[in-house]
Amino acid sequence: MTESMSLVEAFKQTQYQIAGNGRRNIQILKEAFEHIDDQQDSDMYGNGEIIEMFQKKMATYLGKESAVFFPSGTMAQQIALRIWCDEKGIKRVAYHPLSHLEIHEADGLKEMHHIDTLLLGDESGLMELEDILNLDQEIACLLLELPQREIGGQLPDYQTIVEISEYCQAKGIRLHLDGARLFEILPYYQKSAAEVCGLFDSVYISFYKGIGGIAGAILAGNQEFTQQSKVWKRRHGGDLISLYPYIISANHYFDQRISKMEQYYENAKELARLFNSCPFIQTKPAVPQSNMFHVHITRSKERVEAIFKEVYYETGIGLTSYLREENQSSVSFEVSVGDQYNSIPKDKVQKAFQSLQVKLTE
Repeated sequence: MTESMSLVEAFKQTQYQIAGNGRRNIQILKEAFEHIDDQQDSDMYGNGEIIEMFQKKMATYLGKESAVFFPSGTMAQQIALRIWCDEKGIKRVAYHPLSHLEIHEADGLKEMHHIDTLLLGDESGLMELEDILNLDQEIACLLLELPQREIGGQLPDYQTIVEISEYCQAKGIRLHLDGARLFEILPYYQKSAAEVCGLFDSVYISFYKGIGGIAGAILAGNQEFTQQSKVWKRRHGGDLISLYPYIISANHYFDQRISKMEQYYENAKELARLFNSCPFIQTKPAVPQSNMFHVHITRSKERVEAIFKEVYYETGIGLTSYLREENQSSVSFEVSVGDQYNSIPKDKVQKAFQSLQVKLTE
């Protein structure tokens, strides 16, 4: 049956998957281009109507003076922090210990820009205002990630962000938003993107996560900031001759999915309840604060893989393609809810979780 099959192979063979917006295949690009005029001019080296119109659209949505399209968020954020460090003449920034810049970018900020970093807060929790008030070194910029992905998409309360913003403004510290999943947190805060972004000097957003585009990012701020970012984008090799495949897909899926963020959020809460109804399973956070959360299971990786493959085979529902081993008796994985979950008949979802409940206790 499924014994010799890997978890990812078993997952790929399921009829339905509970997370995401669907498989990342060539169809994503074909759908985005379906109604595009064949004769429309492409952008060239960061100029042209196709890129300039999208940048204006995003600047307006975010409530910022200006915005620049980047091929990657890694490039955009390192550049943002470099600009703020140069402005203040201090090569030091602060962020959470599990920031993307700290754990996923091979020390790019330090090696390429020679910027020192201060890690604020505990790995297991959110950065607090107190952590910032207790800074004993001067910094040019503070980076906040909303939501904090590596701890399950947790969010501080909105008043805390306001207080952090006010403190940074009073102390002359620039505040940058790692808003890779900004769209997904707006239902929780019941705020517009412009309201949230108004608390920050600069903002980065991604187009391949909740939006489901191919790749690409926006960096937004005031006019002087974005003009400098364009120079640094050229220096980083980010001015490809054309970026239109990324821009067109970003624009298409933004229009298609931005209004669904509330639905994703409610579905995430429903799905977390189903996971939490199972023995030996807890989600982090217990109640999701965006469309994402982490699932923790106190069983060995070998045992959970076997159980999941059986559930996949019996119900046709894929829960995850991977398991991260926390220790010999615990595993975890991440869930980000998108279009997929709503496409699954509710009775099939219930059947999958009923099967999971039984097998975990056998």
